[in-house]
Amino acid sequence: MECAVGLTGEGRKLYRIRRTIMEMLKDRAYDVHDTEIHMSERDFINKFGENPTRRDFTILKSRRAVKDEIIVLFPEDEKLGMSTIKDYYSNLEKAKINRAVVVVKQSTSPMARKFVLNHTKHNIEIFNETELLINISRHTLVPTHQILTSEEKRTLLDRYTLKETQLPRIQKSDAMARYLGLVRGQIVKIIRPSETAGRYVTYRYVI
Repeated sequence: MECAVGLTGEGRKLYRIRRTIMEMLKDRAYDVHDTEIHMSERDFINKFGENPTRRDFTILKSRRAVKDEIIVLFPEDEKLGMSTIKDYYSNLEKAKINRAVVVVKQSTSPMARKFVLNHTKHNIEIFNETELLINISRHTLVPTHQILTSEEKRTLLDRYTLKETQLPRIQKSDAMARYLGLVRGQIVKIIRPSETAGRYVTYRYVI
């Protein structure tokens, strides 16, 4: 990862978080250019200034293959509360956007978390900013995770005459499942290195 030596404090932190977010969105198959991922410190400062504010970091991306948009929001609140969450839901409804990632500074109130869990029309994912300072998917000890498309899922189950519930499971709360935005019912392909076979492949059903 490029080190933003000219940035300090909040600027450096937001620089690193933004890069992880862009990598995450690309891994989820959203339309992200390499220049957005590998933005230099100079370009970052030119775009956001030396002392950027969180509201400047709102990101809206879409997938080319399907009609699907996601928005990334950076609330200023130290603790994300009900008022902000309700505003987000209202804005998502108006914009007809079904998915959002919210990057919180410190924590989320219990009521706000319950509200998010109980409202499934719009999928809001909450990440603490400390979770995004590094990209866990790039760690050498983390195997490659690939989301199967609906067609790939059907092919896999037909090939082995399986029901999806017969596969090993992965929790929706798993760190990599959260990184990829997996939802219940999806299947993820996990590829690990193998000394004998070159690679070892398993499939897991998201619960």
